Amino acid sequence: MPVDDNLNAFCTYGRGDRRTQDGGALAGLSFAVKDFFDVAGLPTGAGSPEWLATHPVPTQSSPVVDRLFAAGGTMVGKTHTDEMAWSLNGENAHYGTPINPAAPGRIPGGSSSGSAAATAGGLVDFAIGSDTGGSVRLPASYCGVYGIRTTHGRIPLDGAVPLAPSYDTVGWFSRNAALMARVGQVLLDGVRAPRRPKRVLIARDLFDALEPRVVAALQPGLARLSGLLGEPEPVEVAGDERAAWRNAFRVLQSAEAWAAHGDWVNAVKPAFGPGVKERFAAAAVLDPAEVVAAKALRETIAAKMRTLLQDDAVLIAPTAPGIAPLRGSSGEALETFRARSLELLCPAGHSGLPQLSLPLATLDDCPIGLSLIGGRNCDEDLLALAAELEAGTAKQH
Repeated sequence: MPVDDNLNAFCTYGRGDRRTQDGGALAGLSFAVKDFFDVAGLPTGAGSPEWLATHPVPTQSSPVVDRLFAAGGTMVGKTHTDEMAWSLNGENAHYGTPINPAAPGRIPGGSSSGSAAATAGGLVDFAIGSDTGGSVRLPASYCGVYGIRTTHGRIPLDGAVPLAPSYDTVGWFSRNAALMARVGQVLLDGVRAPRRPKRVLIARDLFDALEPRVVAALQPGLARLSGLLGEPEPVEVAGDERAAWRNAFRVLQSAEAWAAHGDWVNAVKPAFGPGVKERFAAAAVLDPAEVVAAKALRETIAAKMRTLLQDDAVLIAPTAPGIAPLRGSSGEALETFRARSLELLCPAGHSGLPQLSLPLATLDDCPIGLSLIGGRNCDEDLLALAAELEAGTAKQH
């Protein structure tokens, strides 16, 4: 039986339970899939009516979906996404905005908006998203759930609509840290026993970029992480280069999005909604020299982050600059908040590193996340730490 979608989280097509195995590591658990991943026999719409109309129904599922089915999970439907996944807000001009169950008057965050909303609202046990610039991490923060961006390339993205392939990653959401780790055991390639971090760092400059009341709201969560991991060592991540790092991401994402979809955009001329329309228009006329410079800066950033996180270090960072913006906020206000968000989110993206947002704080009765960033292929370490923190909290109560 289809779940009652009172959140506008699901696409109208592809509803209804579907599974292929009765047993397995995820038997008895329900999941949803962002409408960016192919599911055999169901359309892939990518948040765009024109994409839906101009692409055939896939005959094969994405490996991500096949792995979940093979582990006994039950899919209940495909979830709404921002148009072409090129937004962080969760507002889709064609399909509406999923309700944020943790803050109903505020946006859910995008582009994995439907997956975050379905998870936060208890419509599914967990949900799959994709994360390019923050499309799992930011909705996780806004909706008060766990959300991971995995190491770039660690989980195959075959059968998924690209946005910027050198940044695109698989991610997922859950209300439960132990379940996050269980899903990781199914999806991650080359999974191993988790390791404890040998060093714990905190991104001083990224916290300094926040408003004082946001920092104050994060203090209890920081205290919990310090109690588990030990007192963190302050480090500078981007320093005065935050805006330059964000701009390099903008340039490279735009170049790759146009390379992936420019021919289709020119042929179909889709009626993109606000924000997405402007981003594709800018991508069409990008200066190649900007792309070369951005690639060089990304190499520098990736080298710095690798050095920072070598020897099994973990970095504590804010997930978002604040709580979710109000629904119906002006385009200008949302773009400003988006830019501030990307400055916090792009260090892991540029360097292809895993980042896990944990729902450890609230401000004005709205959730706000704290993140752990690990070294390359340290996804299971981050997931194990979150589960350990959750188990310790449960024991105290």
